[in-house]
Amino acid sequence: MKIEECKISGLLIIEPKIFEDERGQFYETFNLKKFEQITGLNDIVFYQDNESISKKNVLRGLHFQNPPFAQGKLVRVTSGRALDIALDIRTGSPTYGQYQSILLSSENKKMFWIPPGFAHGFVALEENTKFYYKCTNYYSPESERTIQWDDSVLNINWDVSDPIISEKDQKGLDFTTFVSDFQF
Repeated sequence: MKIEECKISGLLIIEPKIFEDERGQFYETFNLKKFEQITGLNDIVFYQDNESISKKNVLRGLHFQNPPFAQGKLVRVTSGRALDIALDIRTGSPTYGQYQSILLSSENKKMFWIPPGFAHGFVALEENTKFYYKCTNYYSPESERTIQWDDSVLNINWDVSDPIISEKDQKGLDFTTFVSDFQF
């Protein structure tokens, strides 16, 4: 595994080591011991795995769960391509309100570690994009929040002109009036 630190503290891009020969490919999608060694995160426990399948131009986000049900997420795309976004919502962070984007695909096999304190979203760039999440806490509907995906203050470039968005995501919180429960 190879790790790349992002411009925003806490976010990590992880590339698995791929073994390829005339038969095809093999790689570990997750190994806790190696994850701890390369990230230095020795207290991570994953409680829930999720998978979504999205049509092209489906935009999901920007989602997070408030403490004590906050979630860290290790995400990857197993089929198709997606533009993934992590938005820093940690009060006191020098990068509060800034976002990191990364292209995740079945071809590049990259994984993106998003710790608690970030809102998360993605847009599917191909039909039937499969997005896989390992989560550090269980889903709690009462704790889930959504920040408006197209908030003008955030100015996120989603790289899609006509996104398909759920009713819930259309009613996200305005970032200028949003009060975060996360501290840097």
